[in-house]
Amino acid sequence: MQQILDTSVTNRSPGQRVAEPFLTIEGVSKVYPTPKGPYTVLKDVNLNVAQGEFICVIGHSGCGKSTLLNMVSGFSQPTDGSVQLKGNPIKGPGPDRMVVFQNYALLPWLTAFENVYLAVDSVNPNKLEAEKRAIVRDTLAMVGLSDAMDKKPTQLSGGMKQRVAIARALSIRPEVLILDEPFGALDAITKEELQEELLKIWNDNRCTVLMITHDIDEALFLADRLVMMTNGPAANIGEVLTIPFPRPRDRDRIMEDPEYYKLRNYALDFLYNRFAHDDVE
Repeated sequence: MQQILDTSVTNRSPGQRVAEPFLTIEGVSKVYPTPKGPYTVLKDVNLNVAQGEFICVIGHSGCGKSTLLNMVSGFSQPTDGSVQLKGNPIKGPGPDRMVVFQNYALLPWLTAFENVYLAVDSVNPNKLEAEKRAIVRDTLAMVGLSDAMDKKPTQLSGGMKQRVAIARALSIRPEVLILDEPFGALDAITKEELQEELLKIWNDNRCTVLMITHDIDEALFLADRLVMMTNGPAANIGEVLTIPFPRPRDRDRIMEDPEYYKLRNYALDFLYNRFAHDDVE
């Protein structure tokens, strides 16, 4: 497995020039005060992400995955260290970073079109009305929802709701797309369909993606690199695997590749043997 272990700051193909770090997480720790004293969620986390990379983060519950991505999104600040985008410290939320949550976070009284329009209008209030509406229509079409844009969330399936959430995030053209287990609540067939859709959208737009997942197969299909977290408290990045499969990816072809099962077994061993979940608090 030596050839797939990656401690470098960027992901690259043979012959590709090494990219400058786009997103930098340097020496990051997060400590929360509690009645029993300080509780360290993350300790000395370091990761550099190149522009356009697709990164998946995996680890047991309580390892600080969401905390880490909350600091990238700007919802939380590190206790120590820094999180920088293009050399600038991230000090709060911004339209250059958009988050898609597992529970969709759609406004139920608005249609799919109106949910996406709200984001476009908030970020681009000075654009012409026709231009804003065109952006919404184009983005919903990109996720396959042209025929459902006038439906409210209660009229949509779980997969369709998640498509609306992804469209809302992409409609403002973020530089970083942050996905917090976006497919975790979906059935297996819908999940695979949306994984394929996400890869197609990413291939077309090539924004930088950071995605939390508990699904090793999902990570191996989607990611350029898989970041594997150690257990909390004081969690850190245990190892980073470079996923070697060329793009565009074909799921059936990947699953016929012996390297797929080597990677899968290595990740499983990391999670369930070397860092088996400890249920004792």
